[in-house]
Amino acid sequence: MTDTLSIALVQMNQRVGDLAGNAARILEWRAKAKSADLVMVPELQLTGYPLEDLVLKPEFVRRSLEAAERLADATADGGPALLFGALHVEEGLVYNAMILAEDGRIVGRTLKHELPNYGTFDEKRVFASGPLPTPIAFRGVRIGIPICEDIWREPVCAALAKAGAELLLVPNGSPYEIDKDDVRIRLAHDRVTETGLPLAYLNRVGGQDELAFDGSSFVMDRTGAILVQMPDWDEALQLTEWRREASGWTCTTRASHTLDPFPGDIYRAMVVALRDYVGDNGFPGVILGLSGGIDSALSAAVAVDALGPDKVWCVMMPSRFTSTDSLEDADGCAKMLGVRQDVISIAPGVAALDKMLAPAFAGTKAGLAEENIQSRLRMVTLMALSNRFGHMVLTTGNKSEMSVGYATLYGDMAGGYSVLKDAYKTTVFALSRWRNANRPEGALGPAGPVMPQRVIDKPPTAELRDNQKDEDSLPPYALLDRILEALVEKELSVRETAALTGADKALVSDIEGKLLRAEYKRRQAPPGVKLGARNFGRDRRYPITNAFHTGNP
Repeated sequence: MTDTLSIALVQMNQRVGDLAGNAARILEWRAKAKSADLVMVPELQLTGYPLEDLVLKPEFVRRSLEAAERLADATADGGPALLFGALHVEEGLVYNAMILAEDGRIVGRTLKHELPNYGTFDEKRVFASGPLPTPIAFRGVRIGIPICEDIWREPVCAALAKAGAELLLVPNGSPYEIDKDDVRIRLAHDRVTETGLPLAYLNRVGGQDELAFDGSSFVMDRTGAILVQMPDWDEALQLTEWRREASGWTCTTRASHTLDPFPGDIYRAMVVALRDYVGDNGFPGVILGLSGGIDSALSAAVAVDALGPDKVWCVMMPSRFTSTDSLEDADGCAKMLGVRQDVISIAPGVAALDKMLAPAFAGTKAGLAEENIQSRLRMVTLMALSNRFGHMVLTTGNKSEMSVGYATLYGDMAGGYSVLKDAYKTTVFALSRWRNANRPEGALGPAGPVMPQRVIDKPPTAELRDNQKDEDSLPPYALLDRILEALVEKELSVRETAALTGADKALVSDIEGKLLRAEYKRRQAPPGVKLGARNFGRDRRYPITNAFHTGNP
């Protein structure tokens, strides 16, 4: 029995399905912590997370088990013991497991009991639930290992404490959401208060499709005080020293890091998600339409901060409705960011389509069809460049537009990824002001402003007809976004939303109708980083054909 323990907490990135690559990086980090007794990495770090239906592929499961055995074998070098997340199979059932390996063999294993089945999570679809766990003995210390969701409810930690656990090590794959840090701290505080045990919370960093993982790992003592705070967004290794005292195990290490406040945390989530999506999928860079408006300007800034200016290609595609201000603002934005910008007029294409469709359109009034042709020609142009040179098309629409269908299917909605998909227009304004005054840590873009101030100040417009403004079709974004937050995030009725926001009930009913009718468009939208608690996609799965409207009796 030992009276001291040295535990290295490694918050690290991953690549789903890259068994060999993930194993190699785990061992690289383990080598950096050679003085530790135990090295811990996050939930399912060997396989990547979330795995979704990869778990249902027998060959993937078989190779995952082999990779776990090889990783355990690698601990025969006399270095630290290793606690890593991997798959486990028993009687034909697949479990989400944490494996303890030392001296070349597996010496302990615990299985995840609480399987999240809400929002972006559907673990009950692919995993079996493990029994209430018991502590794993390591050098005479009984360590409880609740896995991620296991601390969101009381039973697992209570069972571990009852079975004699002396401290809790909590591996996580917990994606970023606005204000998620506060939620994690509250849950950890509840568990240490109930059990009287100190807790080390370890989370991963990096992007995986629509999720961004922010790290923000910490150590909390049995009173609920945070003794160690690891950074957000960056890979990091924190060596923590533990000592047995009369009252129990205590972490003697002290370390602090200031986590990004709003809206810097949102911006960092966008940067990390885009960086890893582009890099892990092998794109040489991104290409986007730079219109002179705020959405494309912010998208370009995020792209430059994530990838560097040499991997961001902007294209201004004016029509006869494009203002001189927009041309100047797009040019100014490109110069501030240091990116390549081409100007390719869509006017010849519009003229060709007008001529081609003239017989079919004869006797009808010009309107939305002609407006959408412009948007779709811009996307045809970007996709042609993407096909020729390999850059991924970055879409630039925001959540407010996507909510009410103020976006063109197969036009500005088309592309490979969106960093603004879960950002309301008011958030876009806040982020743009913030980025013009701040350069986030690790950003590859300029230290100064990234867009002309006029881009932020001028009224938003799609410029698809003369003197067009967004507010011709929509209420002011400050009001629209409050209505949408009530309808989408809070799932309130028209009556409840009108009472909460002070908006006219008829207006709210109209917005809800637009929201419901636009579901078919959102199903065809590209993926985009999740920022809030209820993004469009797996968080919110509405039927396309749907007759229920709370504004109707």
